[in-house]
Amino acid sequence: MYLAMNRFQIALGFEEGFEKIWRERDTFLSEVPGFKTFSLLKGPKTDEYVLYASHTVWDSESHFTAWTKSDAFRKAHGQTSAPKGTYLGHPQLETFESVL
Repeated sequence: MYLAMNRFQIALGFEEGFEKIWRERDTFLSEVPGFKTFSLLKGPKTDEYVLYASHTVWDSESHFTAWTKSDAFRKAHGQTSAPKGTYLGHPQLETFESVL
């Protein structure tokens, strides 16, 4: 199993719009070999932002890498973007490989 997670710092007041974009977008993930599950997680709130993480599980790192190079990836990431001021910085990608 391979897990890929993007962490987003979303400015206060932009949470509802951010969640709506994710809820309504086409992910195209079901078309991609090796894809298992997707979740959007809402984390702690600070004085400046709310932490979110998009979380995908794959059969392997090679399946995830193939997704990032696919037409499905380009279609999914070419959709409506959040309004200016939503993100505090760039998403932070974290990946994990199962050891047990």
